[in-house]
Amino acid sequence: MSEVTASPPSDARSRILTSAYELFSRRGIRDVGVDELVDHANVAKATLYHHFRTKDELVLAFLAEREKLWTLGFVAREAEARGTTAEERLLSIFDAFDEWFGRDDFEACSFINVLLELGRSHPAGVASVDYLDHIRDIVRKLATEAGLNDVDPFARSFHILMKGAIISAAEGDKLAALRAKEMARSLIDRHREPMLQSR
Repeated sequence: MSEVTASPPSDARSRILTSAYELFSRRGIRDVGVDELVDHANVAKATLYHHFRTKDELVLAFLAEREKLWTLGFVAREAEARGTTAEERLLSIFDAFDEWFGRDDFEACSFINVLLELGRSHPAGVASVDYLDHIRDIVRKLATEAGLNDVDPFARSFHILMKGAIISAAEGDKLAALRAKEMARSLIDRHREPMLQSR
């Protein structure tokens, strides 16, 4: 019989968060119960509540992890790697999306999903709104570097194209990212034009 050693607390917390990430990102929040979470993470329920006092606290930790892995680790990283100019980096977001949409593990946008599922008055909904704005921060930064005008309205419109592409891909549109990329080109062109000076 092999010796069984207890996992260190940090390892248990990591397993819980990894399980929450896998389950919440695929199925949403309400469909995943605490019993399933502890079974999936292979921890005791008391261990889960030691690290996360409530399910809502775990949801907030999941959203923070989603920003780290998806917003920064995927969207920002891929934009930086795929383009040599700020405009190219903006458009390359949709190239990265095109590849993402074709993957078997495509799970859409957790921030949108949680916001729609729980509402914007729920703590996780409030956090989702903030995390969505952090995505726009990436767009604002690139738009500023590209010398585009009306950066905030541009970022909001560009983000609508990003979110719309994700929803369309979830509906089954395999070309959603490429369609959005063409609209993004037109949007960039409009915001590259010199601003009209008021008389």
